[in-house]
Amino acid sequence: MRDPELVVGDGAMGLWRALAEVFPAARPQRCWVHKARNVSNCLPKSAQPGAAKAVQEIYNVESRTHAERASEVFARTYGARFPKAVAKITDDRDELLAFYEFPGEHWIHLRTTNPIESTFSPVELRAKVTRGAGSSAAALALVFKLVDSAQARWRAITGAHLVSLVRAGARFENGVLVEREEQAA
Repeated sequence: MRDPELVVGDGAMGLWRALAEVFPAARPQRCWVHKARNVSNCLPKSAQPGAAKAVQEIYNVESRTHAERASEVFARTYGARFPKAVAKITDDRDELLAFYEFPGEHWIHLRTTNPIESTFSPVELRAKVTRGAGSSAAALALVFKLVDSAQARWRAITGAHLVSLVRAGARFENGVLVEREEQAA
């Protein structure tokens, strides 16, 4: 199997260490939902609404340059009083903004791991209720049945025709395909 182009994940350090070992060419993308939650946890309740809006302004803009400027504004606004919250954004900025190097149609899918997690939440819930699945075969059957029923609600990838371009090495800047130099010549 070739290295994936991008791997989206939360702050689980084991994932990133394993990724570097198994798929060294894969680029990391940190999950914005988890990151926003972590930032919010570092703030008092009174500062959370404004910070949440400022965090959204980082990842919902049309270009990486605008996102970098928005993260600088966030750092200036909250850095003096809440340096831990700001560090959660600034320390991982490259991994948080990696999605800008992919087709704009894919950004909604690449910014978060929540679609994956929501698929497995019924599995986790069912495992807790039944206190384990019993045998390996029962666990596999449980996971298969729950995921099989969940796939009916899955959203198809937007811009699916662009996946082959990404895998072929096409370059995107701010979500737009950049012509290869040899093609332009």
